[in-house]
Amino acid sequence: MSRLQIFHEGDGTAALIDTSDLATIAATLETIGVRFERWPTRDDVTIENILQVYAPEIEALKAEAGYQSVDVVALAPDHPDRAALRGKFLAEHTHGEDEVRFFVDGEGLFTLHEGSRVFNMLCTKGDLISVPAGMRHWFDMGPAPRFTAIRLFVNPDGWVARFTGSDIAERFPRHEPVTA
Repeated sequence: MSRLQIFHEGDGTAALIDTSDLATIAATLETIGVRFERWPTRDDVTIENILQVYAPEIEALKAEAGYQSVDVVALAPDHPDRAALRGKFLAEHTHGEDEVRFFVDGEGLFTLHEGSRVFNMLCTKGDLISVPAGMRHWFDMGPAPRFTAIRLFVNPDGWVARFTGSDIAERFPRHEPVTA
């Protein structure tokens, strides 16, 4: 289940808001420029047919926002490099372009730092999130990652993490998977 928690940047223990209501999540994230929506999901999706199944939605996003390329990333709990992959984006960083993900399956925790607030956004199957270029954030796939996501890029070579040097991510909850 998708879940948004909002904290004051100085305190990662007491949530100011904690909701799983999708309309509230979308409206709240929209106030900071983050797109959040639900796409229909299907149980017959495979790694081989994901891009075909979601072609209409992908083409609409590409036309709307100028994305030029798309790919699929999938990680399982038994992936040999899961710890290194998890650690890669646990520190606060920004990107020069939007970070767009549609969760075909599984889950991951995007944490967004805007002003004096920190937004923990647990994305699950069916969630589309678009974190705008330049927004401070980090991503946690959990200790046993399990997700499949479609990624869209204007330029995948330009999607490079620029780390802020802040230790803020260490003060906020990490992802503990809720789906099996």
